[in-house]
Amino acid sequence: MDGKVLIAYGTTNGSTARIAETVAEVLNREGVPAEALPARSVPDAAAYEAVVVGGALYAGRWHKDARRFVRRHRGELAGRPVWFFSSGPLDASASEREIPPVPGVQRAMTDLDAMGHTTFGGRLEEGAHGTVARMILRSGKGGDYRDFTAVVSWATEIAKELTARERAT
Repeated sequence: MDGKVLIAYGTTNGSTARIAETVAEVLNREGVPAEALPARSVPDAAAYEAVVVGGALYAGRWHKDARRFVRRHRGELAGRPVWFFSSGPLDASASEREIPPVPGVQRAMTDLDAMGHTTFGGRLEEGAHGTVARMILRSGKGGDYRDFTAVVSWATEIAKELTARERAT
């Protein structure tokens, strides 16, 4: 594949960033050039052949940086392959069953005719920013529920899809 894939992410405490970086690492290993960048720092999405957008979930909403990225770059995202991922459940549910996208992400998927969405478990550990995060940690409900085997599998499927699209053109 000649063009580069952007993995843009919105994160507060770094959990979603690590997922995005893993997606980029897998794509690169599969021969699909990719880079992971914070969503708020991407000036132009038009330079990328495909885009993956990830956002942490907070109270049933995607991280504001991911939402703003999609809104700001909607025109650039239209007509190219786009995938979405969410991270957030602080339990094993994301590894046990498919969790549908939150309504805002579902609308963006429909508007952009996105290729797909998946939800990964989240991570919330000591030192997390935010009042709600600290309350969750005090209640004993923190932890790391990210499943990197699932992340690698999902990213490998994206690489296969992009490679197949490249061959078909």
